Amino acid sequence: MTRRPGAAPAGQEGPLLAPRGARPGSARFSLYGVLAPLALCLLLAAAGPAPAGAQVSPADSAAVLQSVAERLEVEGRHELARALYGLILERYAGTPSAAEAERHLTSLRGREEEGSGRVELIVWSTLYGLWLGVAVPAALGAEEPEAYGAGLLVGGPLGFIASRAYSDRARLGEGHARAITFGGMWGTWQGLGWREVLDLGTRTTRYCSGPGDSQPCYEDEEASSEVVIRAMLLGGLAGLGTGAMLARSRSITAGTATAVNFGALWGTWYGVATSILFDIEGDEALALTLLGGNAGLVTAAILAPRWDLSRPRARLISIAGVAGLVGGFGLDLILQPESERTAILLPMLGSAAGLAIGAAWSRGQDRRGEGVPESPGAALLEIRDGRLRLDLPLPLPAALPVERASGRGWEVGARLTLLDARF
Repeated sequence: MTRRPGAAPAGQEGPLLAPRGARPGSARFSLYGVLAPLALCLLLAAAGPAPAGAQVSPADSAAVLQSVAERLEVEGRHELARALYGLILERYAGTPSAAEAERHLTSLRGREEEGSGRVELIVWSTLYGLWLGVAVPAALGAEEPEAYGAGLLVGGPLGFIASRAYSDRARLGEGHARAITFGGMWGTWQGLGWREVLDLGTRTTRYCSGPGDSQPCYEDEEASSEVVIRAMLLGGLAGLGTGAMLARSRSITAGTATAVNFGALWGTWYGVATSILFDIEGDEALALTLLGGNAGLVTAAILAPRWDLSRPRARLISIAGVAGLVGGFGLDLILQPESERTAILLPMLGSAAGLAIGAAWSRGQDRRGEGVPESPGAALLEIRDGRLRLDLPLPLPAALPVERASGRGWEVGARLTLLDARF
């Protein structure tokens, strides 16, 4: 029996399809370089007609794809592995390989989310530290610019250092980081709103046009800026503490955190719309808005873990609701209803229909492995590379001009970016 030069002796295994001149250790690369095209060929063969007696079963095709995907996952090529797992779920549902693919996809999502919230928490905490550096002197009634300069000098670095140390120790996932950051923002908004509802720190001044009781008089209510900022600070710190406790005691995925955030925003919208629908004004309307947001937050926090949404799917559902909301306002422009109740009812129904359609349309997306965490956005609506996405805007500290009796002045506030488009 003759043997070709370079062939392995009988009874020994040589490298499979190794390139010419390759060392023995290089067989691994060639083996899986061939398996990927082979898997695709098997897939095409299973989809098309085959000769009688040579039919490849769906379970066998799925098993080949699963083998390649698992090897890619071991080698760290998670994008390709996720694509193959998604293909198995879509084409070969009900096979043993489909159940394994779903388990691997869940494991990949959890592995990629672990520690992914570190950057988001550090960025947000640095900005929040800058806000504290300006807000704390303002809450104490400081008027000297040196106090605000010192606050800015200390606040940002302190927020960066504290959040970095905390995230390194806790190894937060993206969902945990979002629970903390959203808790701080939501608490700040709640503190501002409930101070207005309860009229905390409001001073009433009586003005008369002349001496004597017969002269016309009027009263002017003015809120103390120090009390307003104190309420925002206390609310924000309370929200931060609540978010940190939830992040330590529960397993929160990025999809769950995003769904809860959007649930709070949608609850706020329906609170505003309900107050208009029933002609509720003043502090009662603001209280209804605050309660509606809290109701949406709590409802989403209860339901989202059961749904196990990914972050992209939560965004798709919300953007569908936004489309329905805008469509409702479009109907108002076309129909021009005379009743204010009808005018607000159309956007309410449109947004509800959009949310329902978005939930139904995106069903099954998470099974295709599209729940990959993305970088946090800084605008409510972002346009990138021709794609529109909805996100939670990050508040930035800003100086707001105000008109006072002594002249034009400035007060501490926050700026939110609603639209960020890049072409």
